[in-house]
Amino acid sequence: MAQKLQAPRGTYDVLPDDAARRDEVERTARRVLGAAGYRRIETPTFEATELFARGVGASTDIVQKEMYTFKDGGDRSVTLRPEGTAPVARAYLEHGMQKLPQPVKLWYLSSFFRYERAQAGRFRQFWQVGAEAIGSADPAVDAECILLLAELLDALGVQGVRLRLGSLGTPQTRAAYREELQAYLRAHEDQLSDEVRGRIELNPLRAFDADHPGTREVMRGAPLLLDRLTGEDAEHFAEVRSLLAAADLEYEVDPTLVRGLDYYARTLFEFTSDALGAQSGVAGGGRYDGLIEQLGGAPTPGIGWAAGIERILLAGHEHPTPPPLVDLFVAYTDAAGRKAAFELALEARRAGLSAQLELAGRSLKGQLKQASRIGARSLAIVGEHGVGATVKDLETGDQEEIELGRVIPVVLKRGKTLA
Repeated sequence: MAQKLQAPRGTYDVLPDDAARRDEVERTARRVLGAAGYRRIETPTFEATELFARGVGASTDIVQKEMYTFKDGGDRSVTLRPEGTAPVARAYLEHGMQKLPQPVKLWYLSSFFRYERAQAGRFRQFWQVGAEAIGSADPAVDAECILLLAELLDALGVQGVRLRLGSLGTPQTRAAYREELQAYLRAHEDQLSDEVRGRIELNPLRAFDADHPGTREVMRGAPLLLDRLTGEDAEHFAEVRSLLAAADLEYEVDPTLVRGLDYYARTLFEFTSDALGAQSGVAGGGRYDGLIEQLGGAPTPGIGWAAGIERILLAGHEHPTPPPLVDLFVAYTDAAGRKAAFELALEARRAGLSAQLELAGRSLKGQLKQASRIGARSLAIVGEHGVGATVKDLETGDQEEIELGRVIPVVLKRGKTLA
């Protein structure tokens, strides 16, 4: 007997009951984001590896450790997309969206891939819903993005939501701060973890994310970028905060907030959920005003976010999913009536009804049980040799013998009466 195969570690199957909850996420995202002028975009599952090396940052954990990269048949290096912003930025440039009225507002719901330790709500193949607003540096765009994400999480019943807000300033501000932080880390190098020591030169800000006790103690006294904001950086952050306060959205300013991608600048935010325990992040994002330029375009501001579908479902309320509506179940009494039953089910669907047909060779008694099991509202039993049918209202018990040609009008009329 052949060994039973299973899905690869860190992946999972979306079963029908799970898909119904995911459909609700998609419907809600379309409603919330569509109302604010965001339109759907989907990018390819794999992209040129260079896109992520240039856009996400060669020193990031994503590029160094987590990407699924391989050579295609043409000996080109391609990568399964690990995140959504760089591909959307690439599409913005490739398709000339900079010529459209700005900002261009886009949203997506896609699968992504990262090789990392699988745990509750975090997988190697995972799904995210995300939004990007490209082409405006107005702080109001930042506030709108954050408020839309808050509305989406609330509409999906995510529990215990908290918003952490920070700012990374401009690249110039961050460059000066980076040197200051590097000097501080070198002065305390003997107390840091090997991993943090190894990336003092490449990515020192990630030291704020460390779990290592010694590193965490060192970072309590570290200089903070938020304290170094001046001029337009400080004004931008103050305006974002003012707009969020005007909208009555509670938040916590977190000067240690960092993200694992190099393209972020200025506004940075993360939504956490108390329902998720230690791994509490459910969604986050920020401004990336230098990304389009890094990809070969003109300097173009942008901001966006992504929310993990698995994390949303894990932290959200369990809503019972109603079974799909079945207007009509078509049964038959003998093999001679099978063709007529098949045609009746087909015509019912063309007429706009949800119709299912007996396909498992059950006895008539078994067919009646199946109609009841799936919650069909009406049952049509095609008579011997496909002549005539018995139509039964499974909600009232009423039934009548009619011609096959009248079955669909009768079921449609019952549906209108119920509506």
